[in-house]
Amino acid sequence: MRAMWLTIILLSFSNIFMTFAWYSHLKELSHKPWIIAALISWGIALFEYLLQVPANRIGYTVFSVAQLKIMQEAITLTIFVPFALFYLREPLKLDYLWAALCIIGAVYFMFRSHWTAAA
Repeated sequence: MRAMWLTIILLSFSNIFMTFAWYSHLKELSHKPWIIAALISWGIALFEYLLQVPANRIGYTVFSVAQLKIMQEAITLTIFVPFALFYLREPLKLDYLWAALCIIGAVYFMFRSHWTAAA
């Protein structure tokens, strides 16, 4: 149980860094050359990897690689939508709901054998 929660927490923090590395330059560095944005993004992404690699190593002790990937995608959407809305000031779209429903479906199908085995 500890490995599961530690994986989720580390992946969540990793995702915060990833989201900032991938998208914050669109707002903050749009006036700079792309190479500057890339170098700064890589610097931010270092912290993502310092959390993501241990998260996946710990998670692999209790999850399959496919489960880790789907978990990562669910966490990504959970972090990306508020980031897009509040930081980048993107408009709220119904597409976020449809994407979330697809991810929830993916989580269900990827984890259903894990949940039934635990019950």
